[in-house]
Amino acid sequence: MTFLAPAIAGLRANPVLRPFKHRNYRLWFVGQSISGIGTWMQMVAQSWLVLSLTGDPFMMGVVAAAQYSPVLVFGLFGGLVADGLPKRRVLLTTQSIFGALALVLWALSASGTVQVWHVVLVAFGFGLANSMDMPTRNSFSVEMVGREDVANAVAMNSALFNAARIVGPAVAGLTIGLFGVSIAFLLNGISYLAVIGGLFLMRQQELKSPPTIARPESVRAVVASLGEGLGYVRRTPLVLVCVVLVGTVATFGMNFTVLIPALARDVLGTDAAGYGFLMSASGLGALIAALRIASQKRSRLMLIGVGGLILGSMEVLLGFSRIYPLSWLAMLIIGFGSVSMTATSNATVQLRVPDQLRGRVMSVYMTIFVGSTPIGSLIVGAIASRLGTDIAVSFGGAVSAAAAIYATFWLRRHLAEEQRIREAIEPAQPHGAPETWPPDGQPLTSPG
Repeated sequence: MTFLAPAIAGLRANPVLRPFKHRNYRLWFVGQSISGIGTWMQMVAQSWLVLSLTGDPFMMGVVAAAQYSPVLVFGLFGGLVADGLPKRRVLLTTQSIFGALALVLWALSASGTVQVWHVVLVAFGFGLANSMDMPTRNSFSVEMVGREDVANAVAMNSALFNAARIVGPAVAGLTIGLFGVSIAFLLNGISYLAVIGGLFLMRQQELKSPPTIARPESVRAVVASLGEGLGYVRRTPLVLVCVVLVGTVATFGMNFTVLIPALARDVLGTDAAGYGFLMSASGLGALIAALRIASQKRSRLMLIGVGGLILGSMEVLLGFSRIYPLSWLAMLIIGFGSVSMTATSNATVQLRVPDQLRGRVMSVYMTIFVGSTPIGSLIVGAIASRLGTDIAVSFGGAVSAAAAIYATFWLRRHLAEEQRIREAIEPAQPHGAPETWPPDGQPLTSPG
């Protein structure tokens, strides 16, 4: 078998496959592959269920607000949990809660007793667990693969999420048409067993876990600890721009998923299957973008602004389209732009932040990213209810495109400044200095 050694070594050298050198990451990837499909099935089924019960796109915004508002309120405290407790233990708890809530929704819908307030309450429960899960899950990648492979792992996580985004909605649309919405909730509840099993099988000694921070024992200590993460974001311009842009686009542009069921039914005149395939199109575009980013040896910062601009402009087109194939193509490109922006932003933040602050800084990032959803959901839901779904989609795209244009010009100036500083400092660097620039965990500042 020695003749295969060069081929195996070549595969491992491929940037896309580098995270798979790590056994714990392989277990995580398999578990998330199964659970991710179930999650997207539930998202599609939940939206279709609410639309069937009420017929009002504003109520879909209310459900989305209930699901994501806890992240806005408690997300920063999730960063304290991520830095103060073993992340694997936290994830075992949150993933178990997700599975139980999905089974509750299955029981209610299968029995025919489900009402909108049930869906809102279960969505709120998901949000509470998510406020702890998201910063922990995002900062767990570096513990599984180390700093050298974290950018590729983030991109592969995004690829995995969006591969599920292709399969899950398509399967959900067909399943809802054949068996009703309840089966999607059941399958999602069962799918969490794969994640929980993978976490149990991980080898603790192979995790690159930093020392946990001392647990704050007073309100003042909690505030001070949270302030460290917020202060780092405020003092680091590149991280701040990532957070602000992603937050703006998440508020106005990425909330289009709230409106797609109504857009599919009322504007394009299609059914649950057509809705599912529209969502799958955005997942396909997102997967293409994620694999493209994962294959790069280093992040390209300009993708942050360019990706947001692609998303915004295609969303404007989606709002004006009345032709299903054109809308499908627009959704494909929207998915590509969305992940180009978010995966690059996520990796950029993770590479710039010191280990001891990662959980709290990622909680700031995720709180803005996900916590903006309830605000945006209510805004676009109200616009859709008053002026029409197509107007709401185009409005969100226009705001996102404007924010992305500003970020693109800022990033161009930032990269030019980095190049100027590099040229000023590099002659003074000793021979054999590391190639990473700037040093991991350190913001770039001008000399003197």
